[in-house]
Amino acid sequence: MSARIDWAKVSPDAYKALIGLEQALAKTGLENSLIELIRLRASQINGCAYCVNMHANDARKAGESEARLQTLSVWRETHFFSARERAVLAWVESLTLLAEKHAPQDQFDALREHFSDAEIVGLTLAVATINTWNRFGVGMAMVP
Repeated sequence: MSARIDWAKVSPDAYKALIGLEQALAKTGLENSLIELIRLRASQINGCAYCVNMHANDARKAGESEARLQTLSVWRETHFFSARERAVLAWVESLTLLAEKHAPQDQFDALREHFSDAEIVGLTLAVATINTWNRFGVGMAMVP
């Protein structure tokens, strides 16, 4: 499969808008390793090969272990993720599969046990941003 459109070149304003979201995300104070888990899990769900490849590599650079990366798609079945990370991963899945999951209150409450309101906004921004990148990646048939 080859890429359909070099969308960033065709629409530099759209690309700049997404970079603006990334810049806002960088100011949230959330640790990079957690953001990479968010990016990777959403990309797995969305089937974005380009983003899965990129964010698995970025997660390694951020210090993620192979065991955690290899089991991220089945995180509920492992002991590799903390309660804090599990709350985030559940939130990622609910927001990525919004039509099915509807962001349940119990998941939001679990986030509140570990994160401030500002951090929850940052987490939600991270999920929204990677889902947007994934739609361009999958829609434009980007490959690693």
